[in-house]
Amino acid sequence: MKKEIIKGIEIIDLALYLKEEKVLVLADLHIGYEDELVKQGVMVPKFHFRDLVKRVEGIFDSLKKRKKKVKVVVINGDLKHEFGRISDEEWRNTLKMLDYLSRKCERIVLVRGNHDKTLGPIADKRNVLLVDHFLEGDKMIAHGDKIVDIPPSVKTLIIGHDHPAVGIYEDLRKEVYKCFLVGKHKRKNLIVQPSLNPLTQGTDVREGAMLSPYLNKDLGSFDVYIVADKVYEFGKLKNIYKY
Repeated sequence: MKKEIIKGIEIIDLALYLKEEKVLVLADLHIGYEDELVKQGVMVPKFHFRDLVKRVEGIFDSLKKRKKKVKVVVINGDLKHEFGRISDEEWRNTLKMLDYLSRKCERIVLVRGNHDKTLGPIADKRNVLLVDHFLEGDKMIAHGDKIVDIPPSVKTLIIGHDHPAVGIYEDLRKEVYKCFLVGKHKRKNLIVQPSLNPLTQGTDVREGAMLSPYLNKDLGSFDVYIVADKVYEFGKLKNIYKY
């Protein structure tokens, strides 16, 4: 599944592909999230990391079928979930993900997210670049948990952090779907990515307060792209029926 949302930028499942730069952007993997749920008393099957890897494999398979090359993979914040100590399982799975991605691209860039306080040792162990934001052509990638200085040459800012989703009603039943939001921030294009993590469905952007300072405004004029069996363009957020 693919959908061009801004010239040169495509949605590929829950990722973004920058066509000219050959950059794949993944956001909010939150590896280790199931351990946090178990600590809270929520018993979940240990399928999380397996399903996450399958989702990423599907993204690369889609690009391969179209003969699209990936030079750089950017993980746009929150590669892992734990704020503090890295558990043994979280450490192993994070390294496994980086090893898998390294076989699919020439370079990996980790953009620091608010959950990535202790990511340095992992980045050092696999010799990958850890930055607060990443510039590629006229595009800037930042996690979105805080405001960063945007150079005048940048036309598009890509953020994650808020795990956007939209609830769609059928009679009294509500289904929540992960989505991309596309709007404006100070005359720049602003794209908000959903979480890649299969356990975090996200926050309905019409009901929950957004955390990112880039989204502390009326989002009604933002375009919505819902990811399901394919990418669906739903138009302006304000025009989506709310029960």
